[in-house]
Formats: sequence, structure tokens, C-alpha cells
Amino acid sequence: MVSGTRSSISCVATPTWSRAASGRSGWTPEWFAPTSTPLAPATSPPLTSTRRSLRPSKWTRGAGSNHKKSAAKPSREALGRSRGGLSSKIHLAADTRCRPIARVTTAGHRHDSLAFAAVMARIKIRRRGPGRPRTRPGHVLGDKAYSSRGIRSHLRRRRITTTIPEPEDQVRNRLRRGSHGGRPPAFDAEKYKQRNVVERAINKLKGHRAVATRYDKRDFVFRGTVDVASIRIWLRDPVP
Repeated sequence: MVSGTRSSISCVATPTWSRAASGRSGWTPEWFAPTSTPLAPATSPPLTSTRRSLRPSKWTRGAGSNHKKSAAKPSREALGRSRGGLSSKIHLAADTRCRPIARVTTAGHRHDSLAFAAVMARIKIRRRGPGRPRTRPGHVLGDKAYSSRGIRSHLRRRRITTTIPEPEDQVRNRLRRGSHGGRPPAFDAEKYKQRNVVERAINKLKGHRAVATRYDKRDFVFRGTVDVASIRIWLRDPVP
């Protein structure tokens, strides 16, 4: 008889009595070989292992995320996901004659205020006489996206006057705090009308097809394209 849970083949001799021609009695072995494993007793544990079922699964259902198409990963090529798909953003500083002075490229989904310090650090204005170029503009005009405590403190620390409107939510928060909200920032509505020069400078850059529709894969190539377009704008209006 076969016992246990392992599959095996066994040979067992079964005694059978037969009468020989001489009249003596004896037994001759009769051999057989089982071809299947006998059924396990009902009280025995199942043959399956529970080690894999107790281990937490490392895989999730569905396809995994593709890091090449993820917007959460910082892009080195200034490409980001937006409503229209892959896009880039040009943060620009322009003078009163709608000529680009400094530019920074980021992914399209990045906020405008995140590149403010980088744009200000790139400003270099040539002096009419001898000396190093100016790095501090006389006045800064910005829209509501640049109305933050950090940006205003940065400009105040560098002694740069500014005209930036205050969003409605910041006005409500300041009024709600009463005297602890502080004084409202200075705002000149007439001077703010001159902020259209940066919009006109961007429109001049978009007059170049390679800037309006980015065809360059690498960020440094796209920055060079923007610089070439800026040089052409300056050559058309070289008046200092």
C-alpha cells in the first residue's frame, strides 16, 4: 500500500495460494504497479502553499505609468502637459520699446511666478557710457500672477519700484484681518497701462514660426531659437 503525499511507484507482492502438480501447497508472488497517486485523506491539509497568498502583491492592475510621459517628473527639456498637450512657456522681460531683455523657458504647466527671480537675474542693460551693465531696472510692471509676498519683498530688497495689481482674494484676506492685514500695496493705474509692452514683445516673438510652434526637441536649441528671434527684433529697432 502507498502512503504519503508524494507521487511514487511501488511494487508489492500479494500472496496467492496455488496447488502444484506434485501435490504440495505454496504461494507464488503476483506483481502489480499502481499508475496513479491515491487520494489524500479528507483530514489532511490542502496541497497548495499559502506562502504566496500571504505575501503582499507588488503589482497593480492595469498598465504601469510611463515616466517619459509623466508631467509630475521635472522636465529637463522645458516640456510639460497642458490642455493642448505638450507645451513650453517663455517668461520674458521687455523694455518700453517692446524689445526682449531677458528670457527663461519652462514647462507649459509651470506657474509664472516661479521663474520671476530667474528672469530678474538675467537682466543686463548696457549703459550709454563706460561701466558695467545695469542689472536693476528702473520700474517693474507685472500682472496679478506676480502679486505675492515673496516677489514684493524681493523687489523691495533690491530697491526696485513696482506696479503689480492685487488679486481679489488677497484683498479680501487683507481686509478680513483688519489692522493686522497691513497696508495695501501702492498701485498706479495709469502707469499700469504701459504693461502692454511685454504682450507686444511676445507677439513679435510669435511672428517667428519656430518660436510660436516649437519644433526643437532640446531645450538649449529652443532657447537659441528664441535668442535669434530676439536679435532680429533688436536689429530692426536698434535705438538705445
